[in-house]
Amino acid sequence: MKRFATLYRELDASTATREKQAALQRYFSEAPAADAAWAVYFLAGGKPRQTVPTRALRELAQAAAGLPEWLFEESYQTVGDLAETVSLLLPAATAPVDRGLAEWLTRHLLPLRGLPPDALNEKLREQWNVLPDDQRFVYFKLITGGFRVGVSKLQVTQALAAVAGVDPKRVAQRLMGYTHIGAQPSASDYAALVAPESTAEQQPQTSGQPYPFFLAHPFNEALDRFDELLGPPSDWQVEWKWDGIRAQLVRRAGQVWLWSRGEELVTERFPELAALGEALPEGTVLDGEIVVWREGEPQPFADLQKRIGRKTLGPKILRELPVALLAYDLLGHGGQDLREQPLHARRAALDALVENLNHPLLIASPVLNGDTWAQLATLREQARERGTEGFMLKQRTSAYGVGRTKAAGTWWKWKIDPMSVDAVLIYAQRGHGRRASVYSDYTFAVWNAPTGTEGRQLVPFAKAYSGLSDAEMARVDAIIRATTIESFGPVRSVRPTLVFELGFEGIGRSPRHKSGIAVRFPRMLRWREDKPVDEADTLQTLAALLPGGAA
Repeated sequence: MKRFATLYRELDASTATREKQAALQRYFSEAPAADAAWAVYFLAGGKPRQTVPTRALRELAQAAAGLPEWLFEESYQTVGDLAETVSLLLPAATAPVDRGLAEWLTRHLLPLRGLPPDALNEKLREQWNVLPDDQRFVYFKLITGGFRVGVSKLQVTQALAAVAGVDPKRVAQRLMGYTHIGAQPSASDYAALVAPESTAEQQPQTSGQPYPFFLAHPFNEALDRFDELLGPPSDWQVEWKWDGIRAQLVRRAGQVWLWSRGEELVTERFPELAALGEALPEGTVLDGEIVVWREGEPQPFADLQKRIGRKTLGPKILRELPVALLAYDLLGHGGQDLREQPLHARRAALDALVENLNHPLLIASPVLNGDTWAQLATLREQARERGTEGFMLKQRTSAYGVGRTKAAGTWWKWKIDPMSVDAVLIYAQRGHGRRASVYSDYTFAVWNAPTGTEGRQLVPFAKAYSGLSDAEMARVDAIIRATTIESFGPVRSVRPTLVFELGFEGIGRSPRHKSGIAVRFPRMLRWREDKPVDEADTLQTLAALLPGGAA
């Protein structure tokens, strides 16, 4: 693991793409295939199932370090990262042994899962006793699952392609599904990633692998610049941006696979879409959005979450929360890869497929029309009431690319402005990484009754940590320290003095939250230094934003 630990440090120490790429290529050129297989897994975003409960790790590390609980916790809050904290506090290994990354994972770390507490503690102590100091941090990162090092999956793909001398698009295709949560990559898996391209691979007929997803860039320009930047609307295919789960439905060799954009195989989670797949012509690959579909309309994402969170799908759930696939691209037809064809040709083939199949669960995502961008902007104002997030703008001549790139043509997401309320900061917690010494993670509340109501209280409803500049966060941190009422471990409750405008993409009812409401992707839009706490918004304000304006 020494070589992988060195790579991690090199990647973490650099912000230059060229330096990161050089480090990745050097590692993949030199590492044993079994180690490289696991390195690709982690660097590309893979997260194995948790091997050691976090609480058990903290308690054992605290005992091994010989520290009282309060001092260990204070160290953790100061450092801001559990893996780094433990790696710094443990005593030095008495019998260090150099093991490869694959050996550590397959023979030592993964077998820890499910061990009784006494056996787990004994194994961990044995491992720590032979763990070299320079490999500790990565070891604990692998255990805690917080493996973020500023490298994208695209960069990993490019490095593998350079080492193998293979087209990056082919490597991206091979990587689909590689980081599945249950995966245990091997030397043969890595060899397949970097193997020369074969004739059979160029014409896949039986593989269940999806194609790498093509992603859009955000487009936030002023409307009066659209003609200048985009040209006329006739150059673009305009669609609603659906709020569901992006997925590819694959039909090959008499079998069906349904893949999420996160590269999870979700066929069993959506049996009605698996049945739809069986009705598709052989060699079909569809790109679209899974949504709960009822009475000819998409339902809120919260309804889809109810299905996602279920371990079993009984008849009642399938009946009450039916799903459909809103298809917007045809990537494979009759076993032929259509991705290099222009979008307008793929769309024509998709429309013909949907019409000929005439299946109630396969719906072509409507193409929207407008002579001017101003007309389309007016139509876009209906997005929220239609249950969408705005528009997708896709160049009609674009091929279907890999990831978030403009090389194959351009796709933009022209989203509507977020919903927002003015909320009060009531709890704060230190951040992580470079913000480990600053209170940067906040809990916000709104009033449970209108101004002037006797005995009204603040009710927490959302947490947010993004949206402020470093300078603003430093000022807020000073106020938090000066207005702290009480500390609960790493969390401080503060006297309500700060109001922020919070933005979020969606809202829904939630019995799990004290407020009865949950919001999606909350972030701070601005610090309302001009607004008194008494004038912050209420639960009634939030309820009015619910679908249908439910009170």
